[in-house]
Amino acid sequence: MRKIDLHIHTVSTISDRPFAFSLDSLKRYVSDARLDAVAITNHDVFDPVQFRNIQQALDIPVFPGIEINVEKGHVLVIARPTEVDDFAIKTNVVSQRITKTGDSIAVEELTQIFGNLHNYLVIPHYEKGPPIAGVTLEKLKPFVCAGEVDSAKKFLRILKDSAKLTPVLFSDSRMMEGMVHLPTRQTFIDCGELTLDALKTCLQDKAKVALSERDGNNLWQVFDSGQMLSTGLNVLIGPRSTGKTHMLDEISSSIKGCKYIRQFSLVQQDEAVYDREFKSSIERRRSALVDQYLAGLKRVIDDITKVDLNANEHETASYLETLFKSADDADRRDAFSKARLFDEVEFPVSNAKTLQSLIESVRQVIENIEYRSIIEKHVDLAALKRMALELIKLLWGNLLDAEKKRFVNSLVKEIKQSLKIRTAAVQVQDVDLYSVAMDKRRIERFSEIIGFLKSEQIIFQEPVQGFHVVAKKLPFAGAGEIKTASGTKFAFGDAFRTYHNPYNYVRELMQIEGLPSGDYYKLFVKVDYRILNKDGHEVSGGERSEFRLLQEIADAQNYDLLLIDEPESSFDNIFLKSEVNQILKSLSESMPVVVVTHNNTIGASIDTDYLLYTNKDLVNGKPVYRVFSGYPTDKTLTCVDGSTIKSHETLMNSLEAGADTYEKRRKTYEAVKDQ
Repeated sequence: MRKIDLHIHTVSTISDRPFAFSLDSLKRYVSDARLDAVAITNHDVFDPVQFRNIQQALDIPVFPGIEINVEKGHVLVIARPTEVDDFAIKTNVVSQRITKTGDSIAVEELTQIFGNLHNYLVIPHYEKGPPIAGVTLEKLKPFVCAGEVDSAKKFLRILKDSAKLTPVLFSDSRMMEGMVHLPTRQTFIDCGELTLDALKTCLQDKAKVALSERDGNNLWQVFDSGQMLSTGLNVLIGPRSTGKTHMLDEISSSIKGCKYIRQFSLVQQDEAVYDREFKSSIERRRSALVDQYLAGLKRVIDDITKVDLNANEHETASYLETLFKSADDADRRDAFSKARLFDEVEFPVSNAKTLQSLIESVRQVIENIEYRSIIEKHVDLAALKRMALELIKLLWGNLLDAEKKRFVNSLVKEIKQSLKIRTAAVQVQDVDLYSVAMDKRRIERFSEIIGFLKSEQIIFQEPVQGFHVVAKKLPFAGAGEIKTASGTKFAFGDAFRTYHNPYNYVRELMQIEGLPSGDYYKLFVKVDYRILNKDGHEVSGGERSEFRLLQEIADAQNYDLLLIDEPESSFDNIFLKSEVNQILKSLSESMPVVVVTHNNTIGASIDTDYLLYTNKDLVNGKPVYRVFSGYPTDKTLTCVDGSTIKSHETLMNSLEAGADTYEKRRKTYEAVKDQ
């Protein structure tokens, strides 16, 4: 297996943070990390002079490369070491086109600059920000043989997905002066001679990439000392004050995307503070559910606020009044009032929202990459594109027609006003009776919708490791509940008196100065969000802590690594064994998890994948901290300095208080056991 890092920065650019390059740091990194090949890939810049200096200083293959801001993401383009001069000419064109933050080039420009991209190693940001996705990735795919990720979790997930690119994990590091910690993100490849063509062939085969040399994808390097962790479940044990929490802190600070549950962080200490925190957590979840459940209502209310029934009624009454008066005065009309435009009505101008939404929907179907195979099985994309073009032409025509009507309407209005001031005849008030009727129907339908929403009903329920989350919708019981839901200090007494009439209630809300109209939708129906225990009762203080721990652990799936420090300090063994162990083991199947423990309920019962033991010795009066690690079945645990300790003795002392105590306790249990 060969160890490579094909994403290294040596020049500070506009797309980078300032740093001073250090050749010594790069040489130390290559030596200490035992790298077999590297690539120099600066942002939108290639420095051939610096590159040749680096080539001469290193005794491993060094590939010339560049990281380019392509539309919607970054991509590495790596060339052969024998083609530096040609590569420098082409990358200079990139540098001329990308001169300020935010600049990028299209895939078409990329191929114009570099020619046949098959001659290069092309690696886009894949599961790493800023990622290349969608149409841009689709255009690049014929030339791509691997995708860069930024964590072991993403590496393994993509590796298992046959539809995804081969993942690679690189440092993306700046080789700067005064580097304290060396990068730990590299990829091992099963490759012979390290040429560009060999790398391309190798990276197209997922079976030829790994996170570690001897343990494949079971282990990955976490510190520059060479310390490894399992990509599954790690249990960290050891005496007090031997550096366990310090190790978690170091992992958290050196690896992005960590979820760190610290010791005692979830237990109830100050009752008032804890109660406030718990309620705040529940309110966030309730608010998120409200936003999701009532999202459609928000759009409805936005339309309803534009409806003014009183104005419609007034305009209709004016229309009828002027119509009757005009009829009565028909025999007294003069030349001005007999003009064709005197009583002319304006053109109705429709909006293009429906057509625009339809075009957007068609566009999404055409551009969708994720479900392209299903779409092409049922729809002819060429025909869909023709339809999109026809709809767009129709939209342009409608928009032009609407603009013409608005222009004519302005002329008609001006002429009617001019005629009106020259005659004593009554001019019939203009009103769109169709719009008035439609507004009335909108209000009726709105009332029906709100009536349904106010009916009491469970809208969400979910079991959570022995608990039950239940959300129920029901009408507000008073102005105080509306005030609480609004999260403001406004008074809602007047509004609540019209709560039974949805339209009038909206009009009252509109009278509350300072109340955002975008929040009206939250004030029509109450959403009650409760956490229940296994007996169906609301959770007690201790149960709240248990629920929060389970939620925090479950939330870790949104991160790349979970660290949890001594959960037994806050929770009892039954809960740990039946609930926590189960969810931790399940989570570790898709991401690395590290648990610090002194408790055999976790340490010995959780079926760990990798065991770590911290130890402190005094050497010449100074403390020396070591970490010993190995698989649970190993007879010995090994430190990165080569020293070892016996696994059985270590486990007994750490989790069972020693073999003698364990044996004595076992006999006590046997003595009281029912025969």
